[in-house]
Amino acid sequence: MKAQVSIIMGSTSDWPVMQKTADFLNEMEIPFEVNALSAHRTPEKVEKFAKNAKENGIKVIIAAAGMAAHLPGVIAAMTPLPVIGVPIKASLDGLDALLAIVQMPPGIPVATVGINGSLNAGILAAQIIGSGDDAIFSKTVAYKEDLKKKIAKANEDLSAHQFDYRTN
Repeated sequence: MKAQVSIIMGSTSDWPVMQKTADFLNEMEIPFEVNALSAHRTPEKVEKFAKNAKENGIKVIIAAAGMAAHLPGVIAAMTPLPVIGVPIKASLDGLDALLAIVQMPPGIPVATVGINGSLNAGILAAQIIGSGDDAIFSKTVAYKEDLKKKIAKANEDLSAHQFDYRTN
């Protein structure tokens, strides 16, 4: 089994957030790898990873970083593969990381999800892979259908709460 998605974190302190990505990819049966690489502390390893990702079978890279959050952009500068950035709430409520990831220069796109939005990063990766893989596509469609069912069930549960002045 070869990884199709690479989950990269600037630090293992990001793992509690990024585990949601791993859980989702595992549920979708999409092979993935997880590594800690730092744009600031291990730039040579980041470069080697990014430049060899496609040859290693990777189709999508999910890169998480907090504070200065250079990791997703540095990776995107070195690979033509799609990169999804996950801003981590480490300081300034994650706004610094969000702005660092989303404000990329022309030619270096990084798809960016919300602060600590690692589940959405996993879903987006599955949708990207699913555009060329019917089995993964079907799984993402089923996942989204389940989301609809959860909302319908939530509304049923809410209707059980009776109030004299409630109108619905």
